[in-house]
Amino acid sequence: MAKLADTPRKRIFWFIFGVIVALVALGGRIAWIQFVQGDQLAEKVRYQLQDSLVLQSPRGAIFDRSGRPLAISSMAKSLYVNPDQFKQAGQDAEAVAALLAPHLGLPAAEIKERLTVNGSFIWLKRTLEPEAANAVAALIKEHGLKGFDFVEENRRYYPNDSLAAHVLGFVGTDDRGLEGIEHALDKLIRGESQRQIIETDSYGTPIFKSIFALKPRQPGKSVYLTIDSTIQFIVEQSLDKAMAKTKAKGATVIVMNPRTGEILAMASRPTYNPNQFWRYSANERKNRAISIVYEPGSTFKAVVAAAALQEGLVRPDERFVDQGYIEVAGRRIKNWSGDSYGSVTFTDIIKNSINTGFVQVGMRLGAVRLTEYARHFGFGQATGIELPGEEEGILFNPREMRETDLATMAIGQSIAVTPLQLLTAMAAIANDGVLLKPHIVKEIRDESGMVVSASPTMPVRQVIGPDTARTLTAMLEKVVAEGGGKKATVPGYRFAGKTGTAERLKEGGGGYEAGHYIASFAGFGPVEDPQVVALVVIDDPQGAYYGGEIAAPVFSEIMTQVMRHLNIRPTNDLAMPQPKPANPAIVPGGGADKGEKRPAPPGKVVVPDLRGKSMREVARELSQIGLALTPVGTGVAVGQGTPANTVVDPGTEITVYFEPR
Repeated sequence: MAKLADTPRKRIFWFIFGVIVALVALGGRIAWIQFVQGDQLAEKVRYQLQDSLVLQSPRGAIFDRSGRPLAISSMAKSLYVNPDQFKQAGQDAEAVAALLAPHLGLPAAEIKERLTVNGSFIWLKRTLEPEAANAVAALIKEHGLKGFDFVEENRRYYPNDSLAAHVLGFVGTDDRGLEGIEHALDKLIRGESQRQIIETDSYGTPIFKSIFALKPRQPGKSVYLTIDSTIQFIVEQSLDKAMAKTKAKGATVIVMNPRTGEILAMASRPTYNPNQFWRYSANERKNRAISIVYEPGSTFKAVVAAAALQEGLVRPDERFVDQGYIEVAGRRIKNWSGDSYGSVTFTDIIKNSINTGFVQVGMRLGAVRLTEYARHFGFGQATGIELPGEEEGILFNPREMRETDLATMAIGQSIAVTPLQLLTAMAAIANDGVLLKPHIVKEIRDESGMVVSASPTMPVRQVIGPDTARTLTAMLEKVVAEGGGKKATVPGYRFAGKTGTAERLKEGGGGYEAGHYIASFAGFGPVEDPQVVALVVIDDPQGAYYGGEIAAPVFSEIMTQVMRHLNIRPTNDLAMPQPKPANPAIVPGGGADKGEKRPAPPGKVVVPDLRGKSMREVARELSQIGLALTPVGTGVAVGQGTPANTVVDPGTEITVYFEPR
């Protein structure tokens, strides 16, 4: 009986014991999950039920020196899809892809592939145009498409298209600057990135966008360049004309203030539109002003002359005997023209760019001193301008130079420079012998408009004395007034400069390309008080190839307009264009009192009415009918020097007056 009495107790005991063991095991498991696997499991839940997007704060704008916008940011919609939700809804991927393809600008096969992958998030198209985004939104609504949504992102926009493209660079789809100022100052311009948390269901469908995960959006800093948009436009218009006329492989023009080192314009050809940068090759996007090296030819003779004058090894009136060639270590070096000038002064040697005279002067200097002056003028090292991709150029080690190397260096061969280096050296002559560091960033401002940093004028060194610089300037003025640079003359002003023609180096090195040349002209003015220095380099022109023939006229055309734009008073009023009238008005040409369009006689062009049009529209319209633009001011056209409906010859320059809107 006792044994039977104990049976219920034992059962109760074992039951309670089992419950306790189960509770202990459960508590242990909970503790293990909570304290050992807690972080891992919580992260797994977040991974399954949350998604995130990294949003970039608006990029700071880029302006020219006067505050005209060159690069701005605007909000644009980016389209993404949840492939898992799309497939769950049973939609036809092929049909939907065909529906979206015309609006996204993507192949239907590529869209279909993205719709059918596994996952809860994939981009279809970033930063859509407003028209495309609206069209896609309408399609989603009309066809009840599931799994699609938009996210607003920053889109970079360049309102002047290709103007100053190589300076500005461009921005990739992840809001990172890839070239130019956009790349060089990316950390300043880009601003802060921020993460937006998207709560999802188990299928990855967004159900809530957490506003608590967002920080206040801090836009990037704005950059003001030293570039003058009007001068940049003048330069690019002239460069396009030169490219069309010479059929050159490439070209570059740089304009700088020699007193401050500020770059007022920098342009290269070929060019590209940064709004559609992906359509262009690396060669078209290359900033030739800083990223190519070439033999400068006779433009380098200005540096050789500066060194010899500073060292007292030659006088302007010293006479040399030129027999048309000179022998150096068994090598015969001839004059570029093949002529013999006989007894000439050193001034005449510079004016006529006589090779034999410069070889003699180079021999007096010697390899060490000539190379030393070249380095002091900034050759063989990067200038340090605020742009990526700058080359250093090439200089000989003077201890390894042979006599023939010294002789050829004295005439601008056996040395490789960048256009910016040569311009900077010429600017030092214009600036009383003081070499300045060139810069293209004027100042940086925060979102409130306060200046946070500014670029001062930075002297590098005094390379030659002021007296030497002025003496050399007078000699270089004769090049323009009387010598090989006559076509660089700027009507009404005194300019100094030097022409250059050099054989083109092979792309991979190892000698020259026979029959291929680089023509150039570097100059500055007005000589009484130099305000601008400019360099024109035309790479591999077809037909005429001398710098004095094809580069000097481009310099003249640009400087004539720049002098007017900067309101610099002419030294000589003769041959100067008429000043802007007090109230410029467009008066119809004879026989067009009622404004009807006059037919153009054979071989002639009728000037159009240009009022109310932007500078770019005016330039395009005039270019299409074979006329040239001389702009005065900025904004929209309010008047023109040659009345509408006037019959003129093709190639005539039409002065158009612009005022802000």
